[in-house]
Amino acid sequence: MAPLLLIAAGGTGGHMFPAQALAEEMLARGWRVKLSTDARGARYAGGFPAAVQVVVSDSATFARGGALAKLSVPFRIAGGVLAATFRMLADRPAVVVGFGGYPTIPALAAAWVLRRPRMIHEQNGVLGRVNALFAPRVNRVACGTWPTRLPAGVEGTHTGNPVRGAVRDRAGAGYIPPGDYPTSLVVIGGSQGARILSDVVPEAVARLPEAIRRHLRVAQQARPEDLDRVVAAYESAGILAEVAPFFADIPRRLSEAQLVISRSGASSVADIAAIGRPSILVPFAAATDDHQTANARGLVDAQAAVLIPEKALDAATLSDHMAAVLGQPEAAARMAAAALSQGRPDATERLAGLVEELVKKG
Repeated sequence: MAPLLLIAAGGTGGHMFPAQALAEEMLARGWRVKLSTDARGARYAGGFPAAVQVVVSDSATFARGGALAKLSVPFRIAGGVLAATFRMLADRPAVVVGFGGYPTIPALAAAWVLRRPRMIHEQNGVLGRVNALFAPRVNRVACGTWPTRLPAGVEGTHTGNPVRGAVRDRAGAGYIPPGDYPTSLVVIGGSQGARILSDVVPEAVARLPEAIRRHLRVAQQARPEDLDRVVAAYESAGILAEVAPFFADIPRRLSEAQLVISRSGASSVADIAAIGRPSILVPFAAATDDHQTANARGLVDAQAAVLIPEKALDAATLSDHMAAVLGQPEAAARMAAAALSQGRPDATERLAGLVEELVKKG
């Protein structure tokens, strides 16, 4: 029977998208794959191949709920670990890989108890809390952003952040610089913190010079509660805009974009670099240990992206930076090439190689 890979991930698309990329690759290599997540993470599992069995595990975090819910956290985690241990005794996975988030606790804890080969992948330049807990207790730590801040005595391997097959299919897609024709602006808010982009981007677009604005086509992610006012803002400015809480075809939209405005979540940065697009990055100010600023550093240092701290973001500042990119086609093309130089489109293969290496080592 083919070996089984158990992937543990959950919480946000930032954890689930690279997990999906690894699942696709391991299936192609003839493995069986099972995904362990929670109810929230399961909402992102729709993009996983049908061959991946999804198991919803019970876990919990102290970061949510009232006093009574917090009191139940240790018991829920213990129950989830016990259930995961029994499942693991039956399934005997060859390797367990965690991608971060509290839903990974049951599977990683069970793998540690049963001494199964185990690994974590950290997408950000700073370890998340759960990955920091397990980093000294796994056989390998794979890092998506380099350098990644690691605990003393823990060594990391730079793999890059895996991107989905739909992104790999468009990796290095030819860039069409902005010009006297329809120009695409893509605005990605991420799973958290999109409100400030809804507040600022429409006004910034309205401030652009007419020569740029008349060609602009906008696709912007916005929270459901912000949709009406964002749509109204673009309509009042006479801008053709598509506004939605989620776009299922982000890789296509990125490949057709002249400029991307985005949070600097690890997956977003990896996608932008793999496809190779100029970007304006606004790190989420509330991100733990300011890890989104660390994520953006590679693109910024390569002069592929402009970084605007959230506290410095206003319509006038953003509009000036947008005009500098969209009004200078040659500079925009250089930014696109620089972004591409930072991409790791082979990150999935590198991570899959580590998985198979662990099996060989037993």
